Amino acid sequence: MFKNKVKNIPQHIGIIMDGNGRWASLQGLPRNMGHKEGINAVDRTIDALIKLGVSVVSFFAFSTENWKRSEQEITGIFNLVRDFLHSKRNNFKERGVKITTMGELEPFPEDLKKELELIKEDTKNNKKLTVNLALNYGGRADIVRAVNKLINEGAKEVTEKEILENLYSSDLPEPDFIIRTSGEKRISNFMLYQMAYSELYFPKVLWPNFNERHLRKALKEYAKRNRRFGGIK
Repeated sequence: MFKNKVKNIPQHIGIIMDGNGRWASLQGLPRNMGHKEGINAVDRTIDALIKLGVSVVSFFAFSTENWKRSEQEITGIFNLVRDFLHSKRNNFKERGVKITTMGELEPFPEDLKKELELIKEDTKNNKKLTVNLALNYGGRADIVRAVNKLINEGAKEVTEKEILENLYSSDLPEPDFIIRTSGEKRISNFMLYQMAYSELYFPKVLWPNFNERHLRKALKEYAKRNRRFGGIK
């Protein structure tokens, strides 16, 4: 079905998964059913990214602002993430997927934290695709944390490089390409420091409907971009 090979693949893609609630509303379903379909979209996107040769993907799964949602919705999201990770742990090992996280995990339920620890340990040596889950993550909080860490270590002044090296994503390349689904044109406090020169893309598709066809379309758009990083080519 997909015969055209995509060229100029980005090394690191960040995905703001927007539209789960709207998808559910359009189906006349509870919001958490939208999140459940969103989890399915994550799994098939991982498959497509492996097929296309992307090295790293960062999924914005739960933001620092998402605590403002109802307790029922938050609990539902946590349960879905925990069950997904538990069911896919062996599958990720077989597919060469490495799971990492960024964000403050301490406020999460103990069972979810345990599942995250287990899957990160079990997949730490995998090389095919790094799946970085942004959980209780905010770009501003990430920067503040990095600067405070440097101050606590005795720094009087800090450099851009030092901040970058102390962010949650310090072991990952900066994102080349940011995709936000649902047509909303915002970055919503996601990887603010890291995406200084990222290419941005805002497809109208709701996240639960996102599939390989949409990903390939996005990557073909990325391939057309002229990344100058402030210079001239």
